[in-house]
Order: sequence, then structure tokens, then C-alpha cells
Amino acid sequence: MIVVMQPVAEKEQIEGVENKLLEMGFAPHRIQGVGRVVIGAVGDRKIIFPTGLEVLPGVEKVVPITAPYKLVSRQVKETSSVVEVGDLKVGGSEIVVMAGPCAVENEDQLITIARLVKAAGAQVLRGGAFKPRSSPYSFQGLEQEGLKMLDRARQETGLKVVTEVLNPQEVEIVARYTDIIQIGARNMQNFSLLREVGRTMKPVLLKRGLAATLEEWLMAAEYILAEDNFQVMLCERGIRTFETSTRSTLDISSVPQAKELSHLPVIVDPCHSSGTWRLAEPLSKAAVAAGADGLLIEVHHNPAEALCDGPQSLTPEKFSRLLSAISPIARAVERAVHVGESLSKTGGL
Repeated sequence: MIVVMQPVAEKEQIEGVENKLLEMGFAPHRIQGVGRVVIGAVGDRKIIFPTGLEVLPGVEKVVPITAPYKLVSRQVKETSSVVEVGDLKVGGSEIVVMAGPCAVENEDQLITIARLVKAAGAQVLRGGAFKPRSSPYSFQGLEQEGLKMLDRARQETGLKVVTEVLNPQEVEIVARYTDIIQIGARNMQNFSLLREVGRTMKPVLLKRGLAATLEEWLMAAEYILAEDNFQVMLCERGIRTFETSTRSTLDISSVPQAKELSHLPVIVDPCHSSGTWRLAEPLSKAAVAAGADGLLIEVHHNPAEALCDGPQSLTPEKFSRLLSAISPIARAVERAVHVGESLSKTGGL
């Protein structure tokens, strides 16, 4: 349920309601809305819906939540959330673009790509230091050394950094070197990992599982928010279907659906979903038109020699053209996208 406080409710009144909820066996989560505070109360379903809360000082109304995901729901927060990554806002009027290689291979590779994607218009550098692979014989990433390279690329370019964490034991060190912690598709329901990441209070990019329903995806986000970390971005990266012509099937319908059911920003990854760079641009256009708040794009300056996922990586020049191509669509849906230099004119590949 949610307890909606009056716009004039004082701090002591809000704390009084929170203390009362604790006495009743609920975990209160304070949410600062526009002009008022809302308190989300999460507890065991066996707890009888409380009565009498409406008479407490400062309370306007008490509303039950019917969705299984509570804190993620639009019923708790009607306005869309904006995740703040330093001075970068995800979920606002500007579409945020995250770009970079699938994996950190070496420092020269990473910094070269970081400079090029920033010049083209990216605001966040993506790159995997820990790589979960289907085969144990595939490149698994540079691990901690890769994290240090991401940190150096951040210092060199000023880009924010997003990278994936694989298990709870590595959360602390990944959080130390990154601005956004990514939960990969294979770990979407790794609940101990979700809780540990939630406790960092850092922004989280939560990818949808390979065969996860929309409800399962939102329930996974609920684990993070239950730790009082509301800095969560959902990432649609394609789901497994009967279709084999693409790596996965990008569920465009999940973008408006997730934004209708949840207040969290939604990012789309067109590269992992399709498995080919050729579909990255049209899928990005579709994502922006559907209401996506950001894009996660794989970029490599030499895809033919990439240690992983070369076929789905754009060259910096193609990435630059993609941003130019989605700009008019962003304007059509009253959004904006930052478009930097044309790399074909500045010596980019």
C-alpha cells in the first residue's frame, strides 16, 4: 500500500507515520513526489490491511497497491522517475546514449573508442570488464584490470561509465570504478546480487532476462528498490522466441508497457537483441519512437578484430550516422538527442 501525505505535512508527521508502519510490521519507503511525500509500505501479504492510518496527522489518504511489484509501480509514483548519474539525467527530455565495446580488451582500444563515441555524442561509456559467456573457452574479460582501464578512460574523456557485475562478491570493487552498475540478462533473477547492488545506492541498469515476462522483469527491479535504491533503469535487450533470423527478438512493445506500469526509465539495447550492426539503426529509431529514454550501443573501431560480439558492433562512423538518423525522430516525440561531430569528416573510421 501507499500512504499519501498532505502537501503541508511536516517532517515529524512523516516520521510518525513511518514509525507506525514499522510497528505494524511494514517496511516504509519514503518517496519524494512533486509537492508531497508518498510512503510505500511493503510487507508480508498475510498482514491485514491496516486501518486507522488515515487519522494520523499529515496523512491525506491510504491506497492499496494491487500490482505484485509495489515500489516500482505507477501506483506508488505517478510521475516518471529521473535517474541522476552525476550531472547526467536519465529519463528527462534528452535521450541518453551509452556506447562502447562489448569488452574491454586493452587500454589503447578502450580510450580510442571512448574518444570517438564522445565526439559523436555519447554521454556514457559502456564496456565489459567481467564477461559472462555461453562458452567457458570464450574471452571472459580483464576483470579488475579492465575496471581500472574504464576508470582511466573516464578520467581521459569525462564520460560516465557503465559495466556489468556478475556476483555479490564483486559488487564493492565494481561500484568503486563505475558510475552505473549493470545487471546482465543472465543475472536478472540473481536475487542476492540484486540486493547487494541495491545497497550500493548507485544507479543500476537492469537488463531483461532471456525469457523473462514483463512482470518478472519489474519484480527483479523491486528487489533493488526494496533496498531503498530508486536509481534503477530498465533495459530491454531482446528475448528468446522461436525466431532464429536474429540473435533475440527485440520486444518494442515492452517499452511503452514498462513505462505505463512503472515509473522507471527504459533503455533499449538494439545490438544484443539483433546480433547484427545492420539492424542497430532501424531498431534504435523504433525504440525512440516507442518512448525509450536511452540507447545502449556497441561500438568498436575494428569490429573484425573484436574479442567478442564484433558482428553486432558499429564502427564509430556508423554510430555517428545512427545518432544523426534518430535525431529527427526524437524531435517528433518531443525529445532530444545529443549529436556531436560527424566522424566521417573528422577522420573517424
